[in-house]
Amino acid sequence: MRAASRWTGALLAVVLSTSLWAMACQREEATDTADDTDIVEDAGPALDVTDVALGRSIGADKRVVEEVGDFAPTDTIYASVETSGTGSGTLSARWTFEDGQVVDEGSQSVSGASVTEFHVSNPAGWPVGHYEVVVSLDGDEVDRAGFDVTVGG
Repeated sequence: MRAASRWTGALLAVVLSTSLWAMACQREEATDTADDTDIVEDAGPALDVTDVALGRSIGADKRVVEEVGDFAPTDTIYASVETSGTGSGTLSARWTFEDGQVVDEGSQSVSGASVTEFHVSNPAGWPVGHYEVVVSLDGDEVDRAGFDVTVGG
């Protein structure tokens, strides 16, 4: 009977130590997962386009001086694109005329919170009509702004 008692005690010790070891491993995995989450949070919000403004001129900070929606045929048309967040990416601007005819395209690398400018001009004069600029970040459309070229623009 004494042998059975020792056997039971030994078995109980093995089961208890195995259980404690398993709980310690689970605790370590939970801590590792929490650490990974902290790393993502420390990276900050992802890069994002927060504003697109159109105008006839920009300042030294690349922001449109005065937002307008109507332009004259001889105007240079500026688009200032504000980004926020962290990381880097590629901003693209695609300028189109009425039926989707591409007037101009351009792209620039950006990083973090910044202001990027795109512009188009036509020395021969813009045809009167409706235009649009589509702004994309890393190939995904993020904003679109329409404007008109008029004789009195």
